[in-house]
Amino acid sequence: MTDADGGTDTAVAEPTAAEPDPAAAGAAPRGGWLRSTPALALLLVLGVLLGAGGLWLATTLRTPGEHSAEAGFARDMDNHHAQAIEMSLIAFRETGDDEVRSFAVDMAMAQLTETGMMQAWLREWGVSPTSTDPPMSWMPPAERHLTADGQMPGMASDADLTRLRAATGRELDVLFLQLMIRHHLGGVHMLDGVLERTDDAEVARAAGTMRGVQDAEVKNLTRLLTRLGGTPLPAH
Repeated sequence: MTDADGGTDTAVAEPTAAEPDPAAAGAAPRGGWLRSTPALALLLVLGVLLGAGGLWLATTLRTPGEHSAEAGFARDMDNHHAQAIEMSLIAFRETGDDEVRSFAVDMAMAQLTETGMMQAWLREWGVSPTSTDPPMSWMPPAERHLTADGQMPGMASDADLTRLRAATGRELDVLFLQLMIRHHLGGVHMLDGVLERTDDAEVARAAGTMRGVQDAEVKNLTRLLTRLGGTPLPAH
């Protein structure tokens, strides 16, 4: 480079100090611990364990057990429905009244569907489908409302079923409607019982729906019974 006098400037600019190389200096790069294979493996294992533990805890908290109100209700209502289906099929085969026949078959099909749902619950919960416990033992003794012969609320006795099988004509229709009204009212009591006790969302939803159906059917049964000149039976 030539200066103002025409001479050559021999001064050389001082070199700028290079930034230190982290790798050369032995310093760990930013985030290096998280990039290491053992650390990632540890985090993955911890995540899996925490996730599995949370799932196990949530499942344990929400799944009804062997002696829960939900399991007791499902078993008892399964048997309760079985008798309603039996009486409905008798009426369907023997009645000469088209409206009674239509109601009987509709109710039998609906209760068969509900029975399948409750049996599926018991399988899903991993509990026994049957129990040696007395009927309604999932409710306090004062609230069980058992029949005189120790059956669930509203259940027809063996003598009632014998009379129904032997009846014909209007006698059959009236007796069927009387027994079914009482049977449904007993079922409503059971539904109210599980609704008061369950914290299982699916059970609560289904029981609420079933209760609405039972209420509507009691109204229709009572209307049919009135048309035939009958009156409801007293409660057990």
